Amino acid sequence: MSESNNHIGLYVNNIEAVYDRVILVLKGVSLTMPEGGIIALLGANGAGKSTTLKAISGLLHGERGEVTKGSIEFLGHEVQHRDAAEIVSLGIVQVMEDRRVFEHLTPEDNLLVGAYTRRDGVSQDLERVYSYFPKLAERRGVKAGYLSGGEQQMLAIGRALMARPKLMLLDEPSLGLAPQLVEEIFDIVNRVNKEEGVSILLVEQNATMALELAEYGYVIENGRIVLEGDAETLKNNEDIQEFYLGLSAVGQRKSYRDVKHYKRRKRWLS
Repeated sequence: MSESNNHIGLYVNNIEAVYDRVILVLKGVSLTMPEGGIIALLGANGAGKSTTLKAISGLLHGERGEVTKGSIEFLGHEVQHRDAAEIVSLGIVQVMEDRRVFEHLTPEDNLLVGAYTRRDGVSQDLERVYSYFPKLAERRGVKAGYLSGGEQQMLAIGRALMARPKLMLLDEPSLGLAPQLVEEIFDIVNRVNKEEGVSILLVEQNATMALELAEYGYVIENGRIVLEGDAETLKNNEDIQEFYLGLSAVGQRKSYRDVKHYKRRKRWLS
């Protein structure tokens, strides 16, 4: 980890996670992140990225999953066996991969749902969210189901901000969005981190964007962390370039067909 901020906000220590008491998904995952930092968790589909986030946020329990070994500490509190509502009250909020906005409610009503754990300063927080996402202010009176995919992603992030989080878990915020819109959303996430001091744990398959935003990153494969390092080191790592950025050793972009079925180099496991 970077030594620029040595106050550890989140410490995931060697956790194992199981679904239905038999399906082992996480196999000794460990990671740390500083307060106010941005960390990327990279990996292919099914690697264990979303399960890691749900283990931290407590949402794993709602999917018949549980952390069976290890510990998760946030600001000195163990959270691996707490329910999701209690974890939200400690300052951890997850933005789900599929956004899950309430389509029959207006954007403003969706935002107010995000503040359900609080009773103070809600109107000021609404205006703060609208300052980050002016498009939501323009469309605050329509039903959320009529918003574009990008606007729904903005709404999901805005709803999380209404809980005044200390740590935001972002699960694939770029999924299904045009590159220009992805860049806009990532810029806003960066502003939220810098202006609000919110720590960001970012799960992404878009490694290029993730490593531009993050300071440090982890790579997870088959439920295990196989590589970690600062963002610049990971971007220059030959394996990352080939398997996640789609670049060969000579800098030529490879096709998805070439890289989607790979055997990880043995040194990743050393």
